[in-house]
Amino acid sequence: MTEAAPKTVKPKTGKPPAKLTAEPSAPAKEQKLQAPTAKKVAGSPSSRASGDTPRDTGSRAVSGTVKVTQVIGTIARKWDQEATLRGLGLGKRHKSRVLQDTPEVRGMIYKVRHLIKVENA
Repeated sequence: MTEAAPKTVKPKTGKPPAKLTAEPSAPAKEQKLQAPTAKKVAGSPSSRASGDTPRDTGSRAVSGTVKVTQVIGTIARKWDQEATLRGLGLGKRHKSRVLQDTPEVRGMIYKVRHLIKVENA
């Protein structure tokens, strides 16, 4: 009988598969291992002058409060949008809440901005 040729698998990236050779490749040149050099990154403690504070502290309050009112119901909305409204203290149409204006609350407001109305309180 005839021998079956080995199957080749085509890569998904469009690149040709790497060729495997039975011959050993040329000896690799010795590479010198060097210690990584320290790079100064903006905002890192080593790049700041003494007494400077980092620009973003994460969950600090931006300023004041915001009034959030739900104007559209949650029927036929994704479950995470309904959960976000619950996290804001909403859930029924025309319900309002006054919340601290923090980056976390702003992110939640952005996620359901098509369902609510936002005013400065």
